[in-house]
Amino acid sequence: MTRACLARIEAYQPALNCFINVESDDVLAAAQAADQKLSRDPDSCGPLHGVPLAHKDMFYRAGKVCTCGSEIRRHWRPDYTATLIERLEGAGALQVGTLNMIEFAAGSTGHNEHFGDCFNPWNTDYSPGASSSGSGSAVAARLVYGAMGSDTGGSVRLPAMQCGLVGLKPGYGRISRHGAMPRSYATDSMGPLTRTVQDCARITGVIAGYDPMDGLTAQIEVPNYEAQLEDDVRGMRIGVPTSYFYDEVDPEMEAAVRASLDVYRQIGVEIVEVDIPDLEQIYELAQVGLKAEASAIHEEWLRTRPRDYSDGIRGELESGLLIPAIRYLEAHRMREPTMANFVEQVFSKVDVLHVPVSEQPAPKMDDVSPHNAERAAELMHRCARLTRPVGYMGLPALAVPCGFNEIGLPLGFQIIGRPFSEARLFTLGHAYQRETDWHLQAPPL
Repeated sequence: MTRACLARIEAYQPALNCFINVESDDVLAAAQAADQKLSRDPDSCGPLHGVPLAHKDMFYRAGKVCTCGSEIRRHWRPDYTATLIERLEGAGALQVGTLNMIEFAAGSTGHNEHFGDCFNPWNTDYSPGASSSGSGSAVAARLVYGAMGSDTGGSVRLPAMQCGLVGLKPGYGRISRHGAMPRSYATDSMGPLTRTVQDCARITGVIAGYDPMDGLTAQIEVPNYEAQLEDDVRGMRIGVPTSYFYDEVDPEMEAAVRASLDVYRQIGVEIVEVDIPDLEQIYELAQVGLKAEASAIHEEWLRTRPRDYSDGIRGELESGLLIPAIRYLEAHRMREPTMANFVEQVFSKVDVLHVPVSEQPAPKMDDVSPHNAERAAELMHRCARLTRPVGYMGLPALAVPCGFNEIGLPLGFQIIGRPFSEARLFTLGHAYQRETDWHLQAPPL
């Protein structure tokens, strides 16, 4: 299995550029050891034993280079390992290499000035989504079986949708962030991209749970997500918002997402229209918090190494320096009551919300190029407008593929739930995939 993955990487990496580093010798040695363990003591093998994965190059491994997609950390080696990497390794997973990403996770396209652009395997003229661009591209192209990404304002859900995958943004505090390069202290979430909901549930079950190295992880029990996949969904209530999410959605995207609701109706789920709080205000609060915290994280490097950033990323990070402290503090103060109000207004009426991941399919790489700044800013706003408020509130959301547009680009919806309701999202996502085959489609490479 590992050799097959490496063969596909050798064949398709030149066109996709989804890897920053392929660790062929190390992973083959690990695979051989896994085979020996399986034959010697199969009962001791974990739930991901021998499964080849790869991860966004922002998760630290002691002694291994972790670039964060940047020139600044091109040769940097951390002296400790991220908690989620330790948990994946403990479950038997193999790491094939590290995946391309937007520099310091500061964007929503596949561009990277330092390691080359990453491309969508469904059509290389189009973006794979970001900032977990390599994670989406590699899993969609069947180069690995799953990949970790990070989602602050949509960076798991957007590449999942644009590459035809399942992607989880967990609730804030469900998965440890220890050993992951930060983008935003208040809203960073780590989650997997996979081909199926079942795979996503299994990986999440391995990495979720309290971590004393990340004091903001929740000290609550982690459900057996995989065991609950087959739970009965009849009678569940799916909410469809009457505002915001469908205001400016591409017609093909809206048609595919609404068609997925018909599938849920057929299996006994109740579809309910629901009023939601004003998300325009929540989006603005999200922008303030994200930009200010990103600038604080990078303040020293912005002073001492400004030329080592690409121009667009430096401009994005510097913009937060102009935000008054009082505005940031207000955005931070409002986060918890905003989430509580949203939960009360929405999830007192329905079990989940069902909405598009993005207003549009994947944009063309040329249209979101750093050299086309005005057009890029418009399209990136359209990409993130439906994901960023969810990140700000710390709610869990699951992206699920639901079709293609007329030129063959993937489309997808997201299911949004109350805090720590990942199990319900997995159950509903799996129920949809039992009835459809969108997740079985592969790019015509």
